Order: sequence, then structure tokens, then C-alpha cells
Amino acid sequence: MTTPQKHAIIISITENIRELAELADTLGYCIQKTFLQIRKTPDANFYIGSGKVEEIHDYLADADPKIDLVIVNGELKPSQWFTLEKKLEVEVYDRVRLILAIFAEHADRQEAHLQVRLAQLQYERPHVRELIHRSKAGEHPGLMAGGEYQVDDYYEMIKRQVKKIKEELDHIRQTRELQRQTRHRSGFYAVSLAGYTNAGKSSLMNVLSAGSVKVEERLFSTLSTTTRNIKEQTEGKSPPILLTDTVGFIENLPSWIVDAFHSTLEEIELADIVVVVVDGSEDPAMVAKKLQVSLAELREIGVEAPLVIAVNKIDLLSSKDLERLMAYLHDHETCGSHVCLPISAKERMHIDILLETITSLLPHQVELVMQLPASKAANAFLSELYRKAKVTSVSYENGILVRVTCHDAIKGRLIAQCHRLQGSVIEEKAKTFIHQA
Repeated sequence: MTTPQKHAIIISITENIRELAELADTLGYCIQKTFLQIRKTPDANFYIGSGKVEEIHDYLADADPKIDLVIVNGELKPSQWFTLEKKLEVEVYDRVRLILAIFAEHADRQEAHLQVRLAQLQYERPHVRELIHRSKAGEHPGLMAGGEYQVDDYYEMIKRQVKKIKEELDHIRQTRELQRQTRHRSGFYAVSLAGYTNAGKSSLMNVLSAGSVKVEERLFSTLSTTTRNIKEQTEGKSPPILLTDTVGFIENLPSWIVDAFHSTLEEIELADIVVVVVDGSEDPAMVAKKLQVSLAELREIGVEAPLVIAVNKIDLLSSKDLERLMAYLHDHETCGSHVCLPISAKERMHIDILLETITSLLPHQVELVMQLPASKAANAFLSELYRKAKVTSVSYENGILVRVTCHDAIKGRLIAQCHRLQGSVIEEKAKTFIHQA
């Protein structure tokens, strides 16, 4: 069954509407017309001037096809939303409400549903307060999502739901923390993928983990975290790594939405390494801007781990354009002191270099040189080392001499196992790495 095409118009006080149009397309809306009124500040009553509102009202009255939604390229105050929707007699979304609608459509797991619902309730609360104010003033406004509730009853319901959802999310967060602790004790490193929405994080996740995370050329196709072992790529070449794909960033997202996704964003905050993915196929200035937004969000979250910047989709660039892009990022100091690598997840370009870079920056690494007897049990232990550590070298003269790099958390267990096999530890030293701020 084909979904009927939905039609919308855009109202903007700036010329930059590309991202908003992409957001509308993600939600299935076809933009019929854009009404532009360049202003330094929004009008206090309607966001745009009253004359432009009249022009839009007249357009909507005769529009063919009928306009289903008016989208404002900015954040509306509750009073602006009410007066604009009342005047135009068509449903009005601002940029934040549009993003929340996309979140609601793409939420596919319990945690994502809870986080989206929390963000929606936080958004609705000031709007419902405005409705209460209007109803007490003698006006009879509609209700955004209240159904049979009166506006004051609905406001109380919002407060109860917010409290309940926060409790459920806190329980999920505690469960995830226990999982993290278990993985840490088992010697696993945590690497998170972060970056602007639609940068190609899920594609990179699939390449690194041989997985099948959903990949769509649409904004916010990933809302839930997905964690995969990248064993096939790193077994024997690196200590074991768990890779997590996370929700994408976007510019000017209100802090309360970020707070709603706190339990998910903790996967980035607590990672050992964060790979910041950016779409390199866009104009260099846009690439730099989106990368700056992503880095600012990571600072806001409180990320202190080393960052590796992966400039993705270079298969869409000529060698000359790639050179121009990397020079632009360098000249504008966009990458700062972080490692910045051009890659293509689609064509698997430079993925080996990315993995080597990640491995070199992993913290808490210890090098061990162990002498093992030539026995069946020692060979079984050697196989275990390939799964749990980076095996640098193996020599079979006078038994088995093996050099490995492992997580400090499992060093003691590996040494104890070596001794149980009548082996010895010839050398032990901490491996240092350069933490790039």
C-alpha cells in the first residue's frame, strides 16, 4: 500500500534551509514552497512579520495540492506557535518538533522509545502551559496531543510521565553500566562512533564488525546504540574491541533533548576511544562546520578519551578535491591536534590504517613476554591469547616464546595462567600512548 504524499511549506528568516528540507524529506514531506523573510531577530508575535503571515495565509487558502504542514526554520516560543497556528489554520512545526517527529518514527527499541517520549514531553510542557494561559484568558485552543484530557489535567499527566520515564531510563543505564564493568574485567576496550547525522557511522560499523546495522541515506536513521565485537578485523592484531554506533549530532539541538538521550550518550562519554565520523563529500566549509558541531557536542558531553577523526565518503571525491579538503581542514585548524584520516566505508578505503590508529591509542595497555613449555595446554593458551590480546611475535625455539599486548585489567589472569603451565614472564612493561586533546 502506497503512503499518500504529504506536502509542506517552509518559513525561514535565513537563507540556509537545506538541512531543514532534508529533515522534512526524512519525515516524508514534499516542500511545495519556501517563504523567506530575512530578519536579524524573529517577530515577537508570529516569528515573521504580520504582512508575511497574511501572504502565507492567502497562499494556503488556495494551495493545490493542499498543504498539510507549515515548518518553521527555527525554534518557536509557545506563544509564537499558538498565534501562528491559529492564524494559518494549518498544523505548525518548528525545527525541534520536526526532529522529535523523526526520532519518534525511527525509535525501534524500548530505550529509544523512552528517550524520544521524554524529549517530546519536555517539549510539550511549556506549550501546554501556554494553552492553560490561553484557556484562562477566555480562548479555546486545541491541544497538541492531549486527546480527551483538559489542558490542566494533561499538564499534570506530563509531569507524572516524565518522572516515570526517567526512572525507567535510570534502570537501563544501571544495567548498561554493569555490562560495561563485566566487559572491562574481561579485557575488552570500548570504542564509540560519533559524529553528525548521516555521516556514515552505521556503514563504518558494518565494515568494521561485519555486521548488518540498518543503513539509510536519511537523517537520524540510527537512534538506538548497537554494540559489536570487531573480532574478525582485529583478532591477534589488537586487544579485543567492542564498537558502538550511536545517535548522530545536529546543530542547535536544545540541551534538554541531549539530556533525554543521556543514557545512550554515556556510551560515547565512557569510551576508551571515540571515532568522529564526518561526511567528506560535502563542500569543505560545510564539512568543517559539521565537524566543529560534533566536537563541540563531545566537549559538552564530557568526553575525555582520545579522538580519531574519520573523513568518510572520499570515494565520491577526486584526488584533487580530497587534497583540497584536507588542506582546508588543516589550514582552519578544524581537526586541532587529533588524528584526521580520510576513509571510505563503502569502498573500504584506509580501513586498515584506521584500525591501526585506534589500536595505537588504546589506554592501559601492558606488554608481556612469556616463555611457555612446548605442550598441548600451552598451545591452547596461545590460541586464547590471540582472542584476548595483541600477539606481537611468537617463536618456537626452546618451547614457545610469545610477546603480547593486553588490557591491564586481565594482565594478572594471563600471568597466573602462564605460571600454572610451568611458564615464566620474562618481561612486563606498561605501553604508553600519546593522548591527543
